Amino acid sequence: MKILVTGTAGFIGFHLANRLIERGDEVIGLDSINDYYDVHVKYGRLEFAGINKDDVHYNKIISSTKFKNYKFIQLKLEDKENLDNLFKTEKFDKVCNLAAQAGVRYSLTNPYAYINSNITGFINILEACRYFEIKHLAYASSSSVYGINEKQPFSTSDNVDHPISLYAASKKANELMAHTYSYLFGVPTTGLRFFTVYGPWGRPDMALFLFTKAILEGKPIDVFNQGDMKRDFTYVADIVEGIIRVIDNPPLPNPNWSALNSDPSTSKAPYKIYNIGNSNPVKLMDFIEAIENELGIKAEKNLLPMQPGDVPATWADVSDLVSNLDYKPDTSIKQGIKNFISWYREFYKK
Repeated sequence: MKILVTGTAGFIGFHLANRLIERGDEVIGLDSINDYYDVHVKYGRLEFAGINKDDVHYNKIISSTKFKNYKFIQLKLEDKENLDNLFKTEKFDKVCNLAAQAGVRYSLTNPYAYINSNITGFINILEACRYFEIKHLAYASSSSVYGINEKQPFSTSDNVDHPISLYAASKKANELMAHTYSYLFGVPTTGLRFFTVYGPWGRPDMALFLFTKAILEGKPIDVFNQGDMKRDFTYVADIVEGIIRVIDNPPLPNPNWSALNSDPSTSKAPYKIYNIGNSNPVKLMDFIEAIENELGIKAEKNLLPMQPGDVPATWADVSDLVSNLDYKPDTSIKQGIKNFISWYREFYKK
């Protein structure tokens, strides 16, 4: 297949593009390469995939020097004219949209970044998928959409109308927008609610990266809610395997769906929502201990109150993923952290 993967200078998009390339798909990667976090990491991901930093220019397609079936373009999703031209020229079979303004706390101070990228950018993707007859759009949602829900594990059949950050609200909006296009125009769409993704080439604003960096530098780590938190940490390779299975299996209309007793994760339109998580919540202090054990260094902890927009616990119900796609993430925290730290030491020569 010929697949557009947006966000390929980003964490998950980088790993997904490489897996698709390895299995023989033709991939066009797209990313705006914004400065939300250290662009050195973003360019490092691109270089790994054979995209030379010096060759990157806005709206210019570059061929990989490493993979004959990979090309990259720097482009903003908000740039509708050039995005439409890309769809028209390249004639994609499927699209996986992982490009977005990420981060819960950043949304408290930079709200318009989320409207521009996650709302305006996403409607441009939907319009392109509609007019250029894309066979399947898979896109990143987030476990953040569960907001102040307290019933656990979080199920895709739960109501998610109470987000507590603009980031979460923008992801919920994406799901609603996608359903509209599935219903009105028959565009098959699948939303993927990712649960706390970690692993090699991870984001510098995420806990594992921040903790590892601080511990190695002999600095204290910030531990929110006095450490009384749980997260359904999910290894990036497990996330990617789930995405690929979803891409290969476009949703069909659910003939049993009823508006009288509706399941929000499915529809009479070709629309579906999945959780992708390890389904095994880990206490934050246990996560930190696993990092300490792998580094052989004890962390100095700066215990802080809960931050606005954060939730005390996440836990994914992945029963749909298991029943529909025969898949359940299973990489252990110990192995995942070991792999990340090995990458970190190599990348930063620590």
